[in-house]
Amino acid sequence: MVQQVTPETTTEVIYPESDGQPMADNTEQFAWIVKIKENLEILFASQADVFIAGDLFWYPVKGNPNIKQAPDTMVVFGRPKGKRGSYLQWNEDNIPPQVVFEILSPGNTLKEMTKKLQFYQRYGVEEYYIYDPDKNDLNGLIRSEDSFEVIEEMNGWVSPRLGIRFTLTLDTLEIFSPTGQKFLTTVEINQLREQERQRAERECQAKEAALQELEKERDHYQELLAKLTEKGIDTNNL
Repeated sequence: MVQQVTPETTTEVIYPESDGQPMADNTEQFAWIVKIKENLEILFASQADVFIAGDLFWYPVKGNPNIKQAPDTMVVFGRPKGKRGSYLQWNEDNIPPQVVFEILSPGNTLKEMTKKLQFYQRYGVEEYYIYDPDKNDLNGLIRSEDSFEVIEEMNGWVSPRLGIRFTLTLDTLEIFSPTGQKFLTTVEINQLREQERQRAERECQAKEAALQELEKERDHYQELLAKLTEKGIDTNNL
């Protein structure tokens, strides 16, 4: 009697794209997440191989959906822009995010933040920045071989990967692009855009007025020449 061999079935591993938790605990935290993420998008808009995401699950280990984190903002050099439900590292040339930002809220616990630090350290993050808007406190860690080293002075620090500069004032954190452009909120960006539109409109109106004035002077000059010609004056010798 021939024994029938039943093929082994492979269970599909599901990598959830959401944990049902809110992106942020309050408006301040949300505003900072959006500000950093969107300004980085603007900064690297012309580089097709820089992927930036906010609150996106990152799975570094294939086959284990329990190993994951969703950084407030993460930057991956060497991966194309585009839509993703989650960042499955094995589908991304096994490239981990090199830069990660976390914005603290009152709901963050020491245990939670310690676990995140250990995760980012273990799975290859090069630069890790943590900002507490309530305390206006910025901390940074940078990879040194297999572990993180604390950046002793964050005020004036320039990110090796991003080229952005951090400045702490008495009230808030300011971030500047490599060209010196300050990171702005979407409202501030829109206000600047509107100011630029109004300035361009004023310049256009001023040019139009100048052209009209020039046209009037030309017409007046032609009228004057015509009158002189009527009186028999040779205008060619004027």
